[in-house]
Amino acid sequence: MKIIIKLTIIATLFFFGNVNAQEFKGEATYKSKRQIDVKLDSTQMNDGMQQQVKDMLKKQFEKTHILTFNNEESIYKEEESLGAPSPQGMEMVMIGMGGSDILYKNMKDKRKTNQTETFSKLFLIKDDLKEHEWTLGSETKNIGEYTCFKATMTREVEDFGSGFTITPEEDDKHEEEEKKMKIITVTAWYTPQIHVSAGPAGYHGLPGLILETNDGSQTIVCSKIVINPKKSNDIIEPTKGKEVTQKEFDTIMEKKMKEMEERYRPQGRGDGESFEIRIGDGK
Repeated sequence: MKIIIKLTIIATLFFFGNVNAQEFKGEATYKSKRQIDVKLDSTQMNDGMQQQVKDMLKKQFEKTHILTFNNEESIYKEEESLGAPSPQGMEMVMIGMGGSDILYKNMKDKRKTNQTETFSKLFLIKDDLKEHEWTLGSETKNIGEYTCFKATMTREVEDFGSGFTITPEEDDKHEEEEKKMKIITVTAWYTPQIHVSAGPAGYHGLPGLILETNDGSQTIVCSKIVINPKKSNDIIEPTKGKEVTQKEFDTIMEKKMKEMEERYRPQGRGDGESFEIRIGDGK
């Protein structure tokens, strides 16, 4: 802990002694990857289509984001890329698996704005910035040229057991089942050498920039950092889209998902396609 305090003081003196707080700006590039296991069982899907689905899902979970930050704000954007179209009938599966959202955080005012497009409609999700209950550790490792310290926290997520399977026979059962929850541990590595409380995705609130996170199924790692770049993204809070709270957005998504399930539900029984997607280790 003494080492953490010492490094924090050094970093603070360096930045505030050499860079005006309003002028300080940084840009970090993050690579994310999620562990998934896809099992397909279909009499209507040939080997070529099965491989296409597997490749599509794997690619969907491998993304590059840019975090632009200063002492008070940050904006997290997916790096633009031209993706292949989804196979017919797979739109429902891809919902909720990530997209080209824009996530703005204001650490000073403790609020966030997430601009996201789903079902061809643009939403502006505004809510308070949740304070994570991090536990700081003394373990260290280097990520690039930066010395990082370990921090952990726990959070509750929905438990899909061994994964979730989409089959005609199981649709009605899944609708009746109550959501099961489980506690997972998130591990983060932050560097006091960059003394901001920003981080990738929904992570923040540590005494230094977060360079890596792992929640058991998804890993996000910083691959590049530029301090005071000559050209970078502007940190501008998004304003376009239907304004909703996170709770309101979740309700809208649940309704839309049920509509999609009805749309793609086979009319017969026992003659439709089935496939299982397991995220993480299923524990």
